Amino acid sequence: MNRREAISKVAWILGGTVIGAELFADLACTPRPDKVNDLFDSDQVALLDEVAETILPATNTPGAKAAKVGQFMTVMVLDCYTPEDQKVFIKGISDLDEACKKENGKKFMDCDAKQRTAFLNRLDQEQKAYQKDKKPEDPNHYFTMMKQLTLLGFFTSEVGATKALRYVAIPGKYDGCTTYKKGDRAWAT
Repeated sequence: MNRREAISKVAWILGGTVIGAELFADLACTPRPDKVNDLFDSDQVALLDEVAETILPATNTPGAKAAKVGQFMTVMVLDCYTPEDQKVFIKGISDLDEACKKENGKKFMDCDAKQRTAFLNRLDQEQKAYQKDKKPEDPNHYFTMMKQLTLLGFFTSEVGATKALRYVAIPGKYDGCTTYKKGDRAWAT
Protein backbone atom coordinates (compact mmCIF):
# COMPACT_ATOMS: atom_id res chain seq x y z
CA MET A 1 0.00 0.00 0.00
CA ASN A 2 1.38 3.41 -0.87
CA ARG A 3 0.90 6.68 1.00
CA ARG A 4 -1.90 7.91 -1.24
CA GLU A 5 -3.92 4.73 -0.66
CA ALA A 6 -3.34 4.95 3.10
CA ILE A 7 -4.56 8.56 3.25
CA SER A 8 -7.56 7.65 1.13
CA LYS A 9 -8.48 4.79 3.47
CA VAL A 10 -8.10 6.98 6.56
CA ALA A 11 -10.40 9.56 4.96
CA TRP A 12 -12.94 6.81 4.30
CA ILE A 13 -12.70 5.62 7.90
CA LEU A 14 -13.30 9.10 9.28
CA GLY A 15 -16.06 9.78 6.78
CA GLY A 16 -17.53 6.34 7.39
CA THR A 17 -18.61 7.27 10.88
CA VAL A 18 -20.67 10.09 9.40
CA ILE A 19 -21.97 8.30 6.31
CA GLY A 20 -22.61 4.96 7.95
CA ALA A 21 -20.93 1.71 8.75
CA GLU A 22 -22.68 -0.14 5.92
CA LEU A 23 -20.88 1.80 3.18
CA PHE A 24 -17.55 1.40 4.94
CA ALA A 25 -18.00 -2.35 5.38
CA ASP A 26 -18.93 -2.74 1.72
CA LEU A 27 -15.83 -0.87 0.51
CA ALA A 28 -13.46 -2.53 2.95
CA CYS A 29 -14.66 -6.07 2.24
CA THR A 30 -14.67 -5.88 -1.55
CA PRO A 31 -11.63 -7.80 -2.82
CA ARG A 32 -9.64 -6.11 -5.54
CA PRO A 33 -7.50 -8.03 -7.99
CA ASP A 34 -3.76 -7.58 -7.56
CA LYS A 35 -1.99 -5.46 -10.17
CA VAL A 36 0.41 -7.48 -12.29
CA ASN A 37 1.87 -4.46 -14.08
CA ASP A 38 0.73 -1.00 -15.19
CA LEU A 39 -1.91 -2.40 -17.56
CA PHE A 40 -3.11 -5.73 -16.16
CA ASP A 41 -4.47 -7.22 -12.96
CA SER A 42 -4.44 -10.84 -11.82
CA ASP A 43 -8.04 -11.48 -12.97
CA GLN A 44 -7.12 -10.44 -16.51
CA VAL A 45 -4.06 -12.71 -16.48
CA ALA A 46 -6.25 -15.62 -15.34
CA LEU A 47 -8.68 -14.91 -18.20
CA LEU A 48 -5.82 -14.73 -20.72
CA ASP A 49 -4.48 -18.05 -19.39
CA GLU A 50 -7.88 -19.68 -19.94
CA VAL A 51 -8.21 -18.21 -23.44
CA ALA A 52 -4.72 -19.48 -24.29
CA GLU A 53 -5.47 -22.88 -22.76
CA THR A 54 -8.59 -23.13 -24.93
CA ILE A 55 -6.49 -22.33 -28.00
CA LEU A 56 -3.65 -24.71 -27.03
CA PRO A 57 -5.09 -27.21 -24.53
CA ALA A 58 -3.11 -29.78 -22.63
CA THR A 59 -3.11 -33.13 -24.42
CA ASN A 60 -0.18 -35.54 -24.28
CA THR A 61 1.89 -32.35 -23.99
CA PRO A 62 1.34 -29.48 -21.54
CA GLY A 63 -1.02 -26.70 -22.58
CA ALA A 64 -0.62 -22.94 -22.74
CA LYS A 65 -1.49 -22.47 -19.08
CA ALA A 66 1.50 -24.60 -18.07
CA ALA A 67 3.71 -22.25 -20.09
CA LYS A 68 2.21 -19.22 -18.25
CA VAL A 69 1.16 -17.66 -21.53
CA GLY A 70 -1.17 -15.17 -19.80
CA GLN A 71 1.76 -13.65 -17.92
CA PHE A 72 3.80 -13.62 -21.14
CA MET A 73 1.02 -11.71 -22.92
CA THR A 74 1.00 -9.00 -20.24
CA VAL A 75 4.73 -8.42 -20.61
CA MET A 76 4.62 -8.34 -24.40
CA VAL A 77 1.64 -5.97 -24.56
CA LEU A 78 3.16 -3.62 -21.97
CA ASP A 79 6.70 -3.63 -23.37
CA CYS A 80 6.26 -4.13 -27.12
CA TYR A 81 2.86 -2.89 -28.26
CA THR A 82 2.06 0.67 -29.31
CA PRO A 83 -0.33 2.59 -27.03
CA GLU A 84 -3.07 2.17 -29.64
CA ASP A 85 -2.62 -1.62 -29.75
CA GLN A 86 -2.46 -1.72 -25.95
CA LYS A 87 -5.86 -0.01 -25.79
CA VAL A 88 -7.33 -2.44 -28.33
CA PHE A 89 -5.94 -5.42 -26.40
CA ILE A 90 -7.13 -4.21 -22.98
CA LYS A 91 -10.57 -3.33 -24.33
CA GLY A 92 -10.61 -6.69 -26.09
CA ILE A 93 -10.37 -8.52 -22.77
CA SER A 94 -13.61 -6.96 -21.55
CA ASP A 95 -15.18 -7.24 -25.04
CA LEU A 96 -14.41 -10.95 -25.07
CA ASP A 97 -16.06 -11.45 -21.69
CA GLU A 98 -19.11 -9.37 -22.65
CA ALA A 99 -19.54 -11.21 -25.98
CA CYS A 100 -19.28 -14.56 -24.21
CA LYS A 101 -21.86 -13.46 -21.65
CA LYS A 102 -24.17 -12.35 -24.46
CA GLU A 103 -23.72 -15.64 -26.34
CA ASN A 104 -23.67 -18.12 -23.44
CA GLY A 105 -25.36 -16.23 -20.61
CA LYS A 106 -22.20 -16.36 -18.50
CA LYS A 107 -18.67 -15.02 -18.44
CA PHE A 108 -15.85 -16.86 -20.20
CA MET A 109 -14.37 -18.14 -16.92
CA ASP A 110 -17.73 -19.69 -15.97
CA CYS A 111 -18.18 -21.59 -19.25
CA ASP A 112 -17.19 -25.22 -19.72
CA ALA A 113 -14.52 -26.31 -22.22
CA LYS A 114 -17.03 -27.04 -24.99
CA GLN A 115 -18.68 -23.61 -24.69
CA ARG A 116 -15.28 -21.89 -24.59
CA THR A 117 -14.11 -23.68 -27.72
CA ALA A 118 -17.32 -22.94 -29.63
CA PHE A 119 -17.17 -19.29 -28.57
CA LEU A 120 -13.52 -18.86 -29.56
CA ASN A 121 -14.15 -20.56 -32.91
CA ARG A 122 -16.91 -18.04 -33.63
CA LEU A 123 -14.64 -15.21 -32.48
CA ASP A 124 -11.89 -16.55 -34.75
CA GLN A 125 -14.23 -16.38 -37.75
CA GLU A 126 -15.12 -12.81 -36.77
CA GLN A 127 -11.47 -11.75 -36.58
CA LYS A 128 -10.64 -13.42 -39.91
CA ALA A 129 -13.44 -11.46 -41.62
CA TYR A 130 -12.25 -8.27 -39.90
CA GLN A 131 -8.61 -8.79 -40.91
CA LYS A 132 -9.64 -9.55 -44.49
CA ASP A 133 -11.62 -6.32 -44.88
CA LYS A 134 -9.56 -3.94 -42.73
CA LYS A 135 -7.68 -0.96 -44.09
CA PRO A 136 -3.94 -0.58 -43.35
CA GLU A 137 -4.60 2.24 -40.85
CA ASP A 138 -7.19 0.17 -38.91
CA PRO A 139 -6.00 -1.55 -35.73
CA ASN A 140 -5.71 -5.31 -35.51
CA HIS A 141 -8.57 -7.31 -34.03
CA TYR A 142 -7.91 -8.06 -30.36
CA PHE A 143 -8.39 -11.80 -30.87
CA THR A 144 -5.74 -11.78 -33.61
CA MET A 145 -3.28 -10.39 -31.08
CA MET A 146 -4.34 -12.91 -28.43
CA LYS A 147 -3.86 -15.85 -30.82
CA GLN A 148 -0.48 -14.60 -32.01
CA LEU A 149 0.75 -14.06 -28.46
CA THR A 150 -0.56 -17.47 -27.40
CA LEU A 151 1.45 -19.24 -30.10
CA LEU A 152 4.56 -17.11 -29.59
CA GLY A 153 4.41 -17.46 -25.80
CA PHE A 154 3.87 -21.20 -25.85
CA PHE A 155 6.42 -22.23 -28.47
CA THR A 156 9.16 -19.96 -27.09
CA SER A 157 8.61 -21.15 -23.52
CA GLU A 158 10.66 -23.92 -21.96
CA VAL A 159 7.57 -26.13 -21.76
CA GLY A 160 6.64 -25.57 -25.39
CA ALA A 161 10.16 -25.94 -26.75
CA THR A 162 11.03 -29.07 -24.80
CA LYS A 163 7.69 -30.90 -24.47
CA ALA A 164 5.81 -29.96 -27.67
CA LEU A 165 8.80 -29.54 -29.99
CA ARG A 166 12.08 -31.42 -30.36
CA TYR A 167 14.86 -29.54 -28.65
CA VAL A 168 18.60 -29.99 -28.55
CA ALA A 169 20.28 -27.74 -25.98
CA ILE A 170 23.63 -27.79 -27.77
CA PRO A 171 22.97 -28.42 -31.45
CA GLY A 172 25.58 -30.01 -33.63
CA LYS A 173 26.15 -29.42 -37.30
CA TYR A 174 23.43 -28.37 -39.69
CA ASP A 175 21.98 -31.29 -41.58
CA GLY A 176 19.54 -30.11 -44.23
CA CYS A 177 18.73 -33.63 -45.37
CA THR A 178 17.35 -35.37 -42.31
CA THR A 179 14.80 -38.10 -42.59
CA TYR A 180 11.27 -37.29 -41.58
CA LYS A 181 8.91 -39.82 -40.10
CA LYS A 182 5.20 -39.08 -40.14
CA GLY A 183 4.18 -37.72 -36.74
CA ASP A 184 7.61 -36.33 -35.78
CA ARG A 185 7.51 -33.11 -33.81
CA ALA A 186 8.96 -29.93 -35.32
CA TRP A 187 12.33 -28.68 -34.13
CA ALA A 188 12.59 -25.84 -31.61
CA THR A 189 14.91 -23.03 -32.56
